[in-house]
Amino acid sequence: MLITMNNLLWVLGSVLALAFLGAGMMKLAQPKQKLAASGMGWTEGVGAGTVKLIGALEVLAALGLTLPAVLGLAPALVPLAALGLALVMAGAVVVHARRSEVQMIAVNVVLLALAAVVAWGRFGPYSF
Repeated sequence: MLITMNNLLWVLGSVLALAFLGAGMMKLAQPKQKLAASGMGWTEGVGAGTVKLIGALEVLAALGLTLPAVLGLAPALVPLAALGLALVMAGAVVVHARRSEVQMIAVNVVLLALAAVVAWGRFGPYSF
């Protein structure tokens, strides 16, 4: 079966949505000390409110990647959500670079690239 670009964008958007929904919910549900102990050392350098804000942005963007298009309500929000995630990941790259966390930089760059592809596709030739 041949996969179309539209289908690929749906798959990428859905994978990103699941990943960021989980990551965002974890940041919202757990105290920053527990997040730091679980490997998110960057949380030690920011306030608890900032961690919650990042979590909320990730959850909102995750919902924005799929729900507007699925429900047919303001599907123009999909590329905006993808762009927002790309910006969040650009910030994450900077934070992890400052902390010399090379492995996390690689993960963030991959997520940034995927979000950028979704934003490009949904803003441009494969918009809803």
